[in-house]
Amino acid sequence: MTATTDKAGDPGTRLPKSAGHEKLYERAEKLLPGAGLGSYSLPDDVRFVIKRGKGARLEDVDGNWHIDYVCGAGSQILGHAHPAVAGAIAEQLTQGHQYYGTLNEPILKLAEELVAAIPCAEKVMFTTTGSEATFFSMRLARAFTGRNKILKFEGGYHGNHDYSSFSMFPKARANYPVGTPDTAGIPPHIDENVLVAPFNDLDTTRRLIEEHRADLAAVICEPLQRIVMPKAGFLEGLRKVCTDNDVLLIFDEMVSGFRLAYGGGQEYFGVKADIGTYGKIISGGGPLCAIAASAEIIELANPRRKGEPNYVYINGTLHGSPIAAVAGLATLNELKKPGFHANLAKRSDDFRKETQKVLDRHGIAALSYGHASYWQILFTDHAPESALDVVNSDMASARRLDLESLRHGIYNLPGVRRYITQAHTDQDFSETLERFDATCRAFNA
Repeated sequence: MTATTDKAGDPGTRLPKSAGHEKLYERAEKLLPGAGLGSYSLPDDVRFVIKRGKGARLEDVDGNWHIDYVCGAGSQILGHAHPAVAGAIAEQLTQGHQYYGTLNEPILKLAEELVAAIPCAEKVMFTTTGSEATFFSMRLARAFTGRNKILKFEGGYHGNHDYSSFSMFPKARANYPVGTPDTAGIPPHIDENVLVAPFNDLDTTRRLIEEHRADLAAVICEPLQRIVMPKAGFLEGLRKVCTDNDVLLIFDEMVSGFRLAYGGGQEYFGVKADIGTYGKIISGGGPLCAIAASAEIIELANPRRKGEPNYVYINGTLHGSPIAAVAGLATLNELKKPGFHANLAKRSDDFRKETQKVLDRHGIAALSYGHASYWQILFTDHAPESALDVVNSDMASARRLDLESLRHGIYNLPGVRRYITQAHTDQDFSETLERFDATCRAFNA
């Protein structure tokens, strides 16, 4: 990898914003809630407008370069504007960028690659977003089993639809299996079909599955939940209890898919799900996700079965996006190169160790924590085993440090896990450490 020359300036200086920059936010305040996108609206003094991304950096409209650890919510594992991905998109644009209703060649090639790589996949079904993929995977599970309930884990994020929006951001231990809705606007009685269990607690999970087996269609989980690693034996035990009780196991691999290993969490942990949901990396960050499962399950959505009693309707305008397909194929071709995942994991681990040294040098009682290419700063003295371990850490101090990092040109979303990419060079890491040192000095001031 070559070092980028797009420097972020003096590592001890907070990045400035011009009057013109602020005028963009005045316009945004009139148009967008919180002048932000989705659920994110940064404080006024750290927010910025992106002009472009290059490698592991983002340039704002004032010309300041921010070292990026958000990385398109993990979708940009190769970094921004990777030549192979950009080239594939540019070539496809000359052939047309959107079709509908009829198969196209790029999406067929991507389907073949996914089926070859994903352990549970005999066939795939495409969607636009991750939320759609988990929503439709639940629909498939209900139709396949003839049961209504889904069990999810406390702290697990599976998109923003009504059936996933329970106990995503717990403030206290749930009254299992009753979860707490995370948003207004969920209709009554949805909660009757959503059960909540504690991640990494196999005994409680087994009890809940056995108690509700007559009504339980599936269990859904991230194999690596947010930043929390599964305990030894947890996923294996979960697989067995689902099998023993004739309940489907859904792995939400929006993040872990093709990041932990080429075959995702199923390959990495050696546990095969019944259904897997994928996005982000498989489309190069484009508008395309996928559901992978056995042919028997996926065939429930066969459009030639319309009108049959057990037909599952899945449809969307962008479900066959050729632009996203070629971006995904170009990305996956890079990931298949020998040593890609091992090298990324080692460089990420080395970087986390160096950032821990900076924290220790400044006497800041926090962990530079993560696994593979995941990374987050947690104000705790032990590796988290559940979402509540993260919640019960000093989240106020973590947010204050994350905001200070933003002021020094290290792009993160406070309190959210971040990522390391192939594009992060030694120079990027070195400048990050300098900026993080300045961040810690300001934090202690």
